[in-house]
Amino acid sequence: MPHDPLHGRPRLIRRTRRSLRGTRVPAGRLGADRQPLRATRGWLRADLGLFLGAGGLSLVGVLLIWSSTRVDHGSSLAVKQLVSAVGGLAAALVVVRLDMRFLRALAPLVSVLSVLGLLAVLSSLGATVNGSRSWIRLPGGFTLQPSELAKVALALGLAMVLADRADRGEPQRTRDVLLAWLVAAVPIGLVLLQPDLGSAVVLVAMAAVAVASAGAPRRFTLGVVAGGVAGLVAAFTTPVLSGYQRARLLAFLQPELDPQGIGYQTRQVRIAIGSGGLGGQGLFAGRQTQGGFIPFQETDFIFSVAGEELGFLGAAGLVLLVGFLVVRALVVARRADAFGRLLATAVAVWFGIQAFENIGMNLGLMPVTGLPLPFVSYGGSSMVAAWIALGLVGNVAASGRR
Repeated sequence: MPHDPLHGRPRLIRRTRRSLRGTRVPAGRLGADRQPLRATRGWLRADLGLFLGAGGLSLVGVLLIWSSTRVDHGSSLAVKQLVSAVGGLAAALVVVRLDMRFLRALAPLVSVLSVLGLLAVLSSLGATVNGSRSWIRLPGGFTLQPSELAKVALALGLAMVLADRADRGEPQRTRDVLLAWLVAAVPIGLVLLQPDLGSAVVLVAMAAVAVASAGAPRRFTLGVVAGGVAGLVAAFTTPVLSGYQRARLLAFLQPELDPQGIGYQTRQVRIAIGSGGLGGQGLFAGRQTQGGFIPFQETDFIFSVAGEELGFLGAAGLVLLVGFLVVRALVVARRADAFGRLLATAVAVWFGIQAFENIGMNLGLMPVTGLPLPFVSYGGSSMVAAWIALGLVGNVAASGRR
């Protein structure tokens, strides 16, 4: 009889040997000194649902932009948007493959570069459109909007500053909170100088939620709320905004103040959405859209194209896709460490606030601020920045599975 090395040993050990018969050990886990799942690519460990949802939104956005601009521009703007989407996807895949520790170390450099970009806008390099100096013109007819990339930088910077104490489960010290708000205050102030109230509101919301979720005392959150109220009062009562932007805000409260400008624009948008009915008038067949009755429809009012040509069902599908990205980012945040949680939460707030404001101003529920609908509105900077942010969330999800 063969010698049994476990003969005479406790029965528990013999049962353990029998239970392990036939068990296969994954090749990536054979040695303690090997990295687990080495054969699996980093981007395959990312949250696939995030990429599918963002890809669907980007493709729908290209179609809606083509529909709203083909009379005047043919397919040129739609092609530019498609190129931006492909470039953004490539950037997101690169970001997913980066080590999270490298991203954390890279955060200060990204923050400095974003501030330099915002300063460049305020110099002679900046171009003014509709009263806001927010763009830098590039060769080939492209433009760069540094305020969009500043959102990526702020998400990284806030996570870097607040993660250490949050990782240990300790409340944030006053010094840490002040440092976080200093990191946020610089880009917020530069964006307000453009002036771009919509982007500034998004940056403030990202900072407020990140600081609160990191365990800061409630008095800081209450102070931010009070500061936000004061900022809104100042926007209506002081020349901090341009006359064009102040007219947009006032027209939200009283459309008859600007019946040929913002009042006309928002009225046409509501007509377009209301005429879509349940199933819509059909892609490339919307009367308001194809008639060119809505200025800046491919940017500020892209949702009205969906409402008119795809109807309630198509517009609701668009809202559900955006909502899916926001909820999925929060799910990823819940499963991550402190740095990943703060990073994914900031991105979720960014997408959620912008979508709520953009859709709300199309429906007449929010003032017109010029914020794009993530992955849908025309704009290369917005598209690439949104994809990079999605790549950061995908990296957080992949890091939790390594």
